[in-house]
Amino acid sequence: MPKIDFKGKQFISSHHYVLPFRELVVDKKKSFPKNKETKIEDNLIIEGDNLHGLKALLPNYSGRIKCIYIDPPYNTGNEGWCYNDNVNSPLIREWLKNSANPVDREDLERHDKWLCMMYPRIKLLHELLSDDGAIFISIDDNEIANLRLLMDEIFGEYNFVSQITVQLNPRGRTLDKFLAKTHEYVLTYVKDINNSSLFEVEKNETQQSDYKYEDKKGKYRPLELRNRNPVFNRKNRPNLFFPIYVNKKNNQISLKKNKEFNIPILPLNSKGEEGCWTWGQEKVLKNSSLLFAKYASTGNWRVFRKDYLYKNSSLATTKEKALWTDKSINNENGKELLSEIFGHMPFDYPKSIDLIKKCLRISTRNQSNDIILDSFAGSGTTAHAVMDLNHEDNGNRKYILVEMEDYANNLTAERVRLINKGVPSAKNKILKKGYNKSFSYFKLGKEFNIDSILRGNNLPSYESLSRYVFYTATGVSLEKSVKNQQKYFIGKTNFYEIFLIYKPDITFLRSNDSALSYEKAEIIKNSSKLKKLVFATSKFMSQKQLDEFNIIFCQLPYAIHKVFVK
Repeated sequence: MPKIDFKGKQFISSHHYVLPFRELVVDKKKSFPKNKETKIEDNLIIEGDNLHGLKALLPNYSGRIKCIYIDPPYNTGNEGWCYNDNVNSPLIREWLKNSANPVDREDLERHDKWLCMMYPRIKLLHELLSDDGAIFISIDDNEIANLRLLMDEIFGEYNFVSQITVQLNPRGRTLDKFLAKTHEYVLTYVKDINNSSLFEVEKNETQQSDYKYEDKKGKYRPLELRNRNPVFNRKNRPNLFFPIYVNKKNNQISLKKNKEFNIPILPLNSKGEEGCWTWGQEKVLKNSSLLFAKYASTGNWRVFRKDYLYKNSSLATTKEKALWTDKSINNENGKELLSEIFGHMPFDYPKSIDLIKKCLRISTRNQSNDIILDSFAGSGTTAHAVMDLNHEDNGNRKYILVEMEDYANNLTAERVRLINKGVPSAKNKILKKGYNKSFSYFKLGKEFNIDSILRGNNLPSYESLSRYVFYTATGVSLEKSVKNQQKYFIGKTNFYEIFLIYKPDITFLRSNDSALSYEKAEIIKNSSKLKKLVFATSKFMSQKQLDEFNIIFCQLPYAIHKVFVK
């Protein structure tokens, strides 16, 4: 498989590994409602560099995100974005000297800088995405070719789904030099093509208009049973070539010839060439009530099946198309909605919530508690789309937004606050009333430097360190809160039980109470045959005693490392 190469790649390809963890620090005053009980499992808005924000999410959300939507800088040369990742290399250091200067069209290394910015972020997004998850990336012609190669390398080209063309500006951009562009793209990949499935969507009004016939079961459209694809025929599908007999008095069909059913029909095309049916004999027999024959103007009988508009009380579905031209996804709608919420236009080029809702409909289900992540949150459109779709289909989806710019609170989070409270002047009834859903607001704390714990600097909470230890030891996130600190147990995998002896108290950490002793081992001991990873500052037990208790001792702070990779 071709690999993408760009200046600086050798320095940033492993940057996401060496990037320090940061503790997520809650800000109750900026959460909604203000001073609410905040929790990491809530809807989240995180203020801070999105690279560090994604790393900080790993202990809680690794492998748990069902859908990722991002709208990164398109690198048009006019966006004013700066490359400022603190990577330790002479080349990157040279770039950082000019980090205050936006990457513009005259920068001959702007594509390299953009790829250096995107590479570690896509790596972390890949780790956060669930095995059955999907990622959608809005992009235009400036970087679509580079992004395809980048995604092929990290996600695997076999996990590519589609480069969806989306018409966001039907009138076209008049400032374009040669052609007035009307479209952008939504690049779509899944984590694992063998585990992922994108859902079909309900048919729209135009598609529903095809169902012109009706019987006791409801509206239907007739679909010819003959396979019209010329690739399939009697030679390569012999089991799908057989006669079907029709009763010309009532147009009913049968697989058996008798006095009533005496006219044979074969799957022949207009030239008389042998094709095949779409159904085998067993399926025809089982679903014969759905089939009927019709005498065509060509002088031949044809067999049709009834495709009903409603199946099991649900509207019929279809595969989403790879060309999106709905008027509702136009950028103009995003601008109008944002202006309606704030009373002015506080953000350039906000996306329409309907664009993101289309991504959500094909990647998430309403009753599955799916988590949606947007690490280039901008004006908060993704949160708005999640809440609006939840209101529409009574869903339980949650969102996580990460925004690094200084408007994270005054724009991104403020939009979410306003639409939850309700916008009195809004035309839309839902927006006017408000969604009345909560979110927790977090900031990135100082670096989670485990080596400084015993010095008493920036001591994390027991909960935070538990999640960090569990993730770094196992490679998976700790989904449940730690409830029983007295017995030191924090979680388990199929292979290990993990324990932590710790208090965010420097006196405790420097005392013998923080060590693994025989008495603590007795508390930890249970009937489980799983190996026990015990993290503590020191131990007062011999290796023989540890073996007797089935314990692997991991010393804080130096021994936190992955001992098991899922």
